[in-house]
Amino acid sequence: MQYSLLLNNEEPKDGDISKEDMASFQAAFDAYAKSLETAGVLVSADILQPSAVSTTVTLRGGSLQVQDGPFADTKEKLAGTFVIDVPDLDAAIAWAEKCPGAQYGVIEIRPSAIVFRDGRWNSLA
Repeated sequence: MQYSLLLNNEEPKDGDISKEDMASFQAAFDAYAKSLETAGVLVSADILQPSAVSTTVTLRGGSLQVQDGPFADTKEKLAGTFVIDVPDLDAAIAWAEKCPGAQYGVIEIRPSAIVFRDGRWNSLA
């Protein structure tokens, strides 16, 4: 079963994180990604740029609307994702617990319903 680990946290402001702390965070995420890869469960991983550089697109009312920034104005923002392929929710929880982002944010675990592979959509149900 595939699960997305959605990392949500309050975005730091410029200068909130020292270079030493940033290096420590990067090392922790690198080790985490490598442990997922070594275990053979990592499908993909992305650490996202700040929400200030996001763009939201919608076709509401039949016309294109493009907006700078995130769709929802919330305290915590989506900061990254890890897609893993594990047997069950308990295994996904065990991996989420090891994620460095759980120390300062929230990890939402969401199962995949359908995946696009080999040029077609495949149901996971």
